[in-house]
Amino acid sequence: MDRVKPNRIHIIGPVGSGKSTLARNLSSSLDIPYYELDNIVWRRTEGGDVRNSVEDRDQILNNILASDKWIIEGVHHKWVMQSFEQAEMIMYLDTHIWKRNYHIFKRFAVQKLGFQKGNYKQSFEMLKKMYIWNYGHQQKERPEIFAALEPYQDKLLVLRDNSNLHKHIKL
Repeated sequence: MDRVKPNRIHIIGPVGSGKSTLARNLSSSLDIPYYELDNIVWRRTEGGDVRNSVEDRDQILNNILASDKWIIEGVHHKWVMQSFEQAEMIMYLDTHIWKRNYHIFKRFAVQKLGFQKGNYKQSFEMLKKMYIWNYGHQQKERPEIFAALEPYQDKLLVLRDNSNLHKHIKL
């Protein structure tokens, strides 16, 4: 893939892979708004998270896709096919499991101690779920995602880390 300056980017990968960090950094460098799929699935309220209806979730996604520039990130893959179709670049973060485990714990500690605000309240139950999702991703979601991305090989970039991103994107 040649170096490009895409306006529509979809970042996907397992929990703790660095999707949100990459999306924030690209958003800043490319001056493109980014959206977290978790914040499309969930409506964040003072009383706790409320799951959006499928219709509301899809409408929010469609509104984002209707704009000229966007970066979408998340692990969700079954209901975002339109995003894959419209993206100029799809990045799959294929980071090592030990690195994801570290990121999961670091995020938990930093947010639990109040140094960083998160989208949800950190708890040991949520930490446990994150590790379960992380280990389950390799067996279940990863093969599903790669099958779903098969038609988009010409715009798929699989990254083990972000160190060589400048070789693919004009920042």
